[in-house]
Amino acid sequence: MKHYPKPLGKLVGELERLPGVGPKSAQRMAFHLMRLPYEEAKRFADAILEVKDQIKLCKECSNFTDQEVCEVCRDTKRDRTIMCIVAETHDLIAMEKTNEYRGLYHVLQGLISPMDNITPEMLKIREIFPRVANGVTEVILAFNPTTEGQTTALFLASRLKPLGVRVSQIAHGLPAGGNLDYADQATLISALQWRREI
Repeated sequence: MKHYPKPLGKLVGELERLPGVGPKSAQRMAFHLMRLPYEEAKRFADAILEVKDQIKLCKECSNFTDQEVCEVCRDTKRDRTIMCIVAETHDLIAMEKTNEYRGLYHVLQGLISPMDNITPEMLKIREIFPRVANGVTEVILAFNPTTEGQTTALFLASRLKPLGVRVSQIAHGLPAGGNLDYADQATLISALQWRREI
């Protein structure tokens, strides 16, 4: 940061802390922000502060919301007998974009990760059980096909099945339009394991 004036170096340093942003990307963003007219830059800064001030977790599902209960939980047309558990709000948004799922959600706000010292107690897991007891008959676990996703799925399944609910997991495998010869071994194994009858 020694080549930048101090305030610019500070901005580049903060942008570098964002996920997936390296030094060159941070520099490009900082220079872009520098070129913005003052009012645009202020709107950008205000939007960040507004999110920090107004966004909280839904008291029912732990989704991000600016109200006490999120829009999804307030929707009376949702099927309240089925619940999809996701790791993060962006996963909920991805599921909603399919227009296929019309049940409830629960957002864990992370995944169990012993390597990162993230334990079940640090996630929104205990909040699931009163919701399940309130008429949920099926829980869908929708996590990325990673070690953390699988660990979390196994942990939740072991605690939910004794409650008498059906526990399912989304299938992982080949994407639509994908080629077998381009798929990695783990993807092909997953596609085989989660095959279904036609």
